[in-house]
Amino acid sequence: MTATLARLRPVHVVGVGLHPYQRPGDTPYTRLGVHAVRAALSDAGLAWNQVQAAYTGTATTSMGLSRLMFRHLGATGIPLAQVENASASGSTAFRQACIEVAAGLADVAIAVGVDKPLKFSSPQKAAGLHDLADGRVVPATHFALLASRYAHDHGVTPEQIAAVAVKNSRNGALNPNAQRRKPRTLDEVLAPPRISGMLTRLQCCPIGEGAAAAIVASDDAIARFGLDRHRAVTVLSSASRSETVYDGENFDAALTRETTAEAITEAGITVDEVDVVELHDAFTVEELLYVEAMGLCAPGRAAYALESGEFDIGGRVAVSASGGLLSMGHPIGPTGVGQIAEITTQLRGEAGDRQHPHARTGLAHLVGVGAVCLVHVLRRA
Repeated sequence: MTATLARLRPVHVVGVGLHPYQRPGDTPYTRLGVHAVRAALSDAGLAWNQVQAAYTGTATTSMGLSRLMFRHLGATGIPLAQVENASASGSTAFRQACIEVAAGLADVAIAVGVDKPLKFSSPQKAAGLHDLADGRVVPATHFALLASRYAHDHGVTPEQIAAVAVKNSRNGALNPNAQRRKPRTLDEVLAPPRISGMLTRLQCCPIGEGAAAAIVASDDAIARFGLDRHRAVTVLSSASRSETVYDGENFDAALTRETTAEAITEAGITVDEVDVVELHDAFTVEELLYVEAMGLCAPGRAAYALESGEFDIGGRVAVSASGGLLSMGHPIGPTGVGQIAEITTQLRGEAGDRQHPHARTGLAHLVGVGAVCLVHVLRRA
């Protein structure tokens, strides 16, 4: 039988830290990353020389950046690896750190996400591939078309789709690490400029820079280093899939459904037990598509569930309490690790004004162009 994370030894998130997401600037990536790592070490109560392996999720900065970043913390000789998986780079780095600890190869591992938007490239050109659009259908246009299709199929208005950004801006305003920290009205969200189709600027996530770090540890490490077990959050499952062939269905939604089902089954829970969700809402319509694909509501009902407050902080399930990619931001490499930091903070009950009451189980979801999908399920001890 194929092993899963749940069949190996338990893995716990014991420390998280972030450098606030921000507009691109002159801050060196080393400062971004080291800030997040030091915050995670302090949160866990660990020293850098107690970390035994490091994975860095990054997609738009540079090759070999881990060495220059970690040398500021000390040359301890631990194995370092950089992970690139498009938007899911940080999520994949976190999965690798979890596998390292679950397999007994290390007792303490760290996943770091760091990026500065220095370069973006597509594999199609290098592969010599061409299509009828030849690169002109940029992501915003792709999701604008999906938004139009969703509105047509389910009788949903542009205002109902834009309401995703209203909710997430309200949450992001409570998050000191968010790039967009201003609550927005529906009129503000709908205001020009339109980026593509019905999608306005505030319905598209900002691409900035930042860093996030999450430290995972075994039970042995928690006992040996005297860590606070009450603040440890258990990683129940880690699922990773790539797309197959789908019959006319949006591939990101189909892939989300498959990967979420795998993660939920591996965790030994039902989706109704999930209290907080951080998902890939780079564009407003994505939240509606993905909560339906996850089974959080019936197909075609997400906009109405959102309207009734089911996805608010304090609602049935808090979706993107951090502000999501729309307001927290999407600096690519850090995004997936930042989701883990938010869920860990929520499950500890330490989220302050954006705390979802009685949060016990959380789910983190990201898709990466290509397409890949990663889903993690975490639970408070």
